[in-house]
Amino acid sequence: MNSIYSVGQVNTYIKNMFDQDFMLKRIYIKGEVSNCKYHTSGHIYFSLKDETGSISCVMFAGQRKGLAFPMKNGDRVVAGGSVSVYERDGKYQLYAREITLEGAGLLYERFLALKKELEEMGMFAQEYKRPIPSYARKIGIVTAPTGAAIQDIRNIAGRRNPYVQLILYPALVQGEGAAESIVKGIQTLDRLGVDVIIVGRGGGSIEDLWAFNEEKVARAIFECRTPVISAVGHETDTTIADYVADLRAPTPSGAAELAVADVRIFFNTLDNYQQKMNRAMENHLLFFRQNLKYYQTRLEHGSPGYRIREMRMRLIEWEEKIENAMENQIYLARQKLNIYIERMKGLSPLDKLNQGFSYVEDSRGHAVTEISQAEIGDLVTIRVTDGALKAQIKEKEPEERNI
Repeated sequence: MNSIYSVGQVNTYIKNMFDQDFMLKRIYIKGEVSNCKYHTSGHIYFSLKDETGSISCVMFAGQRKGLAFPMKNGDRVVAGGSVSVYERDGKYQLYAREITLEGAGLLYERFLALKKELEEMGMFAQEYKRPIPSYARKIGIVTAPTGAAIQDIRNIAGRRNPYVQLILYPALVQGEGAAESIVKGIQTLDRLGVDVIIVGRGGGSIEDLWAFNEEKVARAIFECRTPVISAVGHETDTTIADYVADLRAPTPSGAAELAVADVRIFFNTLDNYQQKMNRAMENHLLFFRQNLKYYQTRLEHGSPGYRIREMRMRLIEWEEKIENAMENQIYLARQKLNIYIERMKGLSPLDKLNQGFSYVEDSRGHAVTEISQAEIGDLVTIRVTDGALKAQIKEKEPEERNI
């Protein structure tokens, strides 16, 4: 009885046959792109066709670095990769790892070989990269004297900093003798002593940009003592010069922005620093003024004149206190005197006389209050309200008192 196999077994067997074929593991196929679809996952699905047939192709997202241009339907390309079977559908297809426009395949292989060689020599190493000066005053440019690249650089530089000096070395950037012209431009500007050099041109095919993939250009950039910014093509274009340069710009306009500091930001920064400095100075002046006022007050308090004024004020205060105390004492004394006067009035003989009584004195001025104090014939003075009477004692008549 004949052997019977499942669909999966057959597909697996065929896949193994494809995978064991050495030629199919690394193959380059040229054709026209059709049914090109960019999936949201990053994979690219397309077909290659010619007048005899077509083949399905896929480039996974992880291999997209092998595609240096935006591929579209109608492009004639060379796709390199391996042919294998997709077991689920039983279809074979090309698993592309690199895709170049037709005619550029050999150049691309040369590009990869030189890139690998120079990388192994350490010419791309980060430790050899020189920093781009923050405020360049003289900028050298190696590019064609006509074209969009130099105009873009001039426009950007004029807008960001009209004071920067641009020195153009008019070089060939395409065709025969372009690499030698670029090398000479780099060396000339390096000897001239500019702050930074921009080497670049506008976009184009790999053939158009090939001068920047030459080893002599790479070595000139690597040996240049001046920092170099590469600005070749568009953002998707990559050349050997980009890897060797100290800094890669996606476009010539981007190179101008990287090389030329925006003077407006610089002036704004200066204004901010000036405002901060003014505020700091005002704060310091206020602090010193307050300290000066404090020490001035202390000095005034410690001066002889201030002490004399203080003592005078105290003397005036004491004088006022003494006067007030004396007035109080006088007032109190007057009050006491008035009290004593009132009391003495009650004891005064004159006051008694005013009340109808008389007062008798002997010849010596002593008061005679008893008959024993005078003898018959003695002269006495009798004082009454309006004067005094002189009399002589004629007779003494004692008075009997009932006890």
